[in-house]
Amino acid sequence: MQSCIVVGAGLSGLVAARTLRDAGVRVTVLEREEKVGGRMRTDTVRGGVFDHGAQFFTVRSDRFEEIVRTWISAGVAEEWTRGFADPNGKHNEDGHPRYRGTRGMTAIAEHLAVDLDVRTGAEVSGLRRDERGWEVVAGGSTHQASALVLTPPSALTLVDENGLSLPRDARSDLEGIAYDPCIAVMVLPDGTGAVPEPGGVQIGGEPLFWIADNRRKGISEAPALTIHAGPEWSREHLHGDDETVSRLLLEEAKDYVGTGVEVTVVYRWEYSQPVGTHDERFIYVEGPPPLIFCGDAYGGPKVEGAVLSGLAAAERLLQDAGG
Repeated sequence: MQSCIVVGAGLSGLVAARTLRDAGVRVTVLEREEKVGGRMRTDTVRGGVFDHGAQFFTVRSDRFEEIVRTWISAGVAEEWTRGFADPNGKHNEDGHPRYRGTRGMTAIAEHLAVDLDVRTGAEVSGLRRDERGWEVVAGGSTHQASALVLTPPSALTLVDENGLSLPRDARSDLEGIAYDPCIAVMVLPDGTGAVPEPGGVQIGGEPLFWIADNRRKGISEAPALTIHAGPEWSREHLHGDDETVSRLLLEEAKDYVGTGVEVTVVYRWEYSQPVGTHDERFIYVEGPPPLIFCGDAYGGPKVEGAVLSGLAAAERLLQDAGG
């Protein structure tokens, strides 16, 4: 395997790309958004800095712990807290570290993307294959490679839209993958807000699931609050208008937001948390040419699952190529 195209510059895609690149494979990463990170998303709104996708991550395996240590050494990740406040404002210390990006969660993805050939704003519009390799059309350009890694949650839709056939077992496994949505509202309060230390409250309900103070979290100089709605409420209001969504969630979060709001911005994560998952770290379709699917719905959820899935996918490609 001399070359590989990775679709998606979230954690799985970036980890897979770096692993392949470090083994001498020529890699191109195609990302439809204008920035890397996927759900590791940090945005700035009128001076407020918001993590509005993934809020933090934990470490459960030795292998991921080794990777996180490199992030900490590089200055892009650090421990945030060992417990959050409950809905009553009580900080529940449980001894388990939660980590964050030092400049927001996107900082970790940006670190992984350094020195990679990442093409942002490159939404895939065509997939073709023959025995020699893959041809991918994205962002008005055509890319060719001997292997393909697909990381988007909507990867099966991409395959079907381009008329690609899959083995029956692979298709069945992919059809079993499903995600809950999450509506995020970014809030610039006209005061400081009332989210207790350490800057996050795990509510876990409907419609209010989570609220964070990004200033207390340490990534924003200005007051900046992130509200996450629960999955059922998010599904019900996924296509509702922004004004109604903001108004309803602000009413639910009024005890944390305060009396006044300057600005709200609504972001809809259609694929937020995997609820239908695949037991293995990836789904591999033998070539020629090879195709592999990976992400946080494969072998384990959340940030750790995404990283280990991308790593395992790359290692499988290298193994089959004799790398």
